[in-house]
Amino acid sequence: MNSEVLALYHCLPAPARSAVATIRGWYLKRWRYGAESTRLTEEALERDCWTPARWNAWREERMAYILERAATQVPYYRKYWETQRRAGNKASWEVLANWPLLEKETVRVNPKAFLADDCDPRRMFREQTSGTTGTPLEIWRSRSTIASLYAIATARTRGWDGISPDARWARLGGQLVTPVQQRKPPFWVWNAAMRQLYMSSYHLAPDLIPHYLDALADYGVVYLSGYPSAIHALAQQVVRRGRRDVQLAAVYTNAEPLYADQRRTISAAFQCPVRETYGMAETVAAASECPSGSLHLWPEAGFVEVRPDGELVCTGLLNPDMVLIRYRIGDHGRLAGDAGSCACGRSLPIVTALEGRADDMLITRDGRAAGPLDPVFDGIPTIREAQIVQEQLDLVRVRVAPEPGFTDAHERTITLGVRERLGEVRVIVDRVDALPRTSNGKLRAVICNLAPDERTAALGRDGRVLT
Repeated sequence: MNSEVLALYHCLPAPARSAVATIRGWYLKRWRYGAESTRLTEEALERDCWTPARWNAWREERMAYILERAATQVPYYRKYWETQRRAGNKASWEVLANWPLLEKETVRVNPKAFLADDCDPRRMFREQTSGTTGTPLEIWRSRSTIASLYAIATARTRGWDGISPDARWARLGGQLVTPVQQRKPPFWVWNAAMRQLYMSSYHLAPDLIPHYLDALADYGVVYLSGYPSAIHALAQQVVRRGRRDVQLAAVYTNAEPLYADQRRTISAAFQCPVRETYGMAETVAAASECPSGSLHLWPEAGFVEVRPDGELVCTGLLNPDMVLIRYRIGDHGRLAGDAGSCACGRSLPIVTALEGRADDMLITRDGRAAGPLDPVFDGIPTIREAQIVQEQLDLVRVRVAPEPGFTDAHERTITLGVRERLGEVRVIVDRVDALPRTSNGKLRAVICNLAPDERTAALGRDGRVLT
């Protein structure tokens, strides 16, 4: 929605904004769901228990198809392999390891170079996303790809929890559904087409949150999805006010890391399990948490390589029309070596750790990547939200949005916790009314503002952590 259209939309009364959201909802529903959706969802659930051998056979066949299609029908890759042949390189494109790593910036500059020759972008769904960087990235998908994606997502979120497809749900996200300057409810729109209460993540001031909680109860919301930082803000007020009228069947978090203290508070507030999900607009990897607490990869989305430094490099398998091979998504993590070891009985691969974006990993003065930083705030209940920013190798700023009762002693605890993890650095604790969000409403809990050359110097020439 461009700025002019958005300005007109925000002039509408609240019922009319919900009507617009419903019209948009019908459009999205036609792309995402159809007569085949039930079958596709059931097939995804059946694949959950495939043996590792069957998954390997499927992946080998799918990978061969994707690599051949990319090398022969995708302009960017066809040009690459033609150049390699002219240079006398006899490496086969049939071997994934022979393909170059792909940077996001390359895709941003010329996204249509990654569309296969037989695709017409006018007949495809175009999605534009900025992620956490603010730089637009365009992705195209066919209807069949979108239908498959949403069937898998349905199966491995509410399907695992036995929630009815007709259940009312709420999304706490970054769309500007309500003018930012508005100070009176509603801070949401009702999308009747998708039975969805879409709630703004931009209006979560402590005095406004009770209106959100009332809406969850009034609309009969069964489950909630959204940014963990935003849901955590709601949950804190539920606990603080002792409300018991907003019990949910499940909460699904996405787009940001889910920290242990957030999980505990959200679960206690809404009296339900909290399930972490993982993915990105490019859909070269995706994962969701099962009832046993494991984060399971979706093999259909993509093949994930873990480099020696923990960087995740992904090859998309779900979308054969906009092909991204050995794509550097910017995240770090670890996978379990033994697929099928989960108590839930599913054979899907398990992610044992998601360590965040490479750009958001803080660096110690002696050249190590710092471990998780959320324990710095453990035992301090008087914080609504917080953000840790490394401004220099020896300077860290901690922004805290405090609740009443936050004291200088709490500041000293935070300072000590940061130094325990980063060494002798200068720590500045700033008390703020609210933390800055990205353009799509996300909160970056950890930010490394070191210049690229400074990061490289600290970590080593190849970008890997020195040991």
